[in-house]
Amino acid sequence: MKRNFSGSRDEGSAKEVDDKQSDPSSRGGLFARLSRTREGLFGGVASLFRGATIDESVFEEIEDQLLVADAGIAVSRRVVEHLRQDVRRNRINDEATLRLSLGAILTDLLSPCQADSIEFPEDRPLVVMMVGVNGVGKTTTLAKIAARYRDEGARVMLAACDTFRAAAIEQLQTWGERLGIPVVSQAHGVDAAAVAFDAYSSACAREMKLLLVDTAGRQHTHGDLVEQLKKVKRVLGKADPVVPDEVWLTVDAGNGQNVLSQVQHFHEAVNLTGICMTKLDGTARGGVILAVAEKFSIPIRYIGTGEKVGDLCPFDAVEFVEALLPGTPR
Repeated sequence: MKRNFSGSRDEGSAKEVDDKQSDPSSRGGLFARLSRTREGLFGGVASLFRGATIDESVFEEIEDQLLVADAGIAVSRRVVEHLRQDVRRNRINDEATLRLSLGAILTDLLSPCQADSIEFPEDRPLVVMMVGVNGVGKTTTLAKIAARYRDEGARVMLAACDTFRAAAIEQLQTWGERLGIPVVSQAHGVDAAAVAFDAYSSACAREMKLLLVDTAGRQHTHGDLVEQLKKVKRVLGKADPVVPDEVWLTVDAGNGQNVLSQVQHFHEAVNLTGICMTKLDGTARGGVILAVAEKFSIPIRYIGTGEKVGDLCPFDAVEFVEALLPGTPR
């Protein structure tokens, strides 16, 4: 059985987030939810034209907008250079066609990060280990993923392996109670790897289909955190050599170029297999998703588009670009 994983939002308490699935169509879908990112990146494109001529000032302004949106210097220059070549080669002289060209360039950039389907094992739970720094929405993202697959009929379990903070354990327990999903947890300060091991054993015994492992959220440069994450992964591997199946990093789009450093450090430590980017609905710095796609070949699993449990979307490059540049072909 294959399903697409994908999601996220703020690391606030479960009580602050509506646990009812939101209806994207009622709020304008992805287009409405990415308004801040869209305006930050390309809100001024239409005003760049001077008559019917696309001159160098247009390219410079688009590059500036990309830089302000935290796409980064390398990505901004690459996108604009491709656009400049396309304009010359195809003699583009109107906004609509320029928009189509820009959309195609961005889609080509993001498409390699399109996540493939993941197959659930037949004889054991699929194990996803979630990592990330404080405040990016890691635990809430985990809860949203759990709710998504619970609603599809999967038997889901959560593991509270952020034993560094008692509040983190309580937060995940609160989510479990609200969602009707079992949570394996122990006391504050207990070895996180031991909790993960127990959770996997319990998930196997109870024939769960999905085990989501929350981990401590501290700065990626914190040596103790890195070693703890390595230990959790190593101990899970002793329970079963093939687990964890996935290691996903949650990042906050509002952190801009700092996201690149987080991805680099966590990938070196635990070999990431996916990225969940939160808060794209509330930042004009969402261009960092382009920088992540340019620098890393790690699938983007989810994008967070709001505070409700249903406000997470499987990342789709074409749909995402269409939300940024309305009128580009799907």
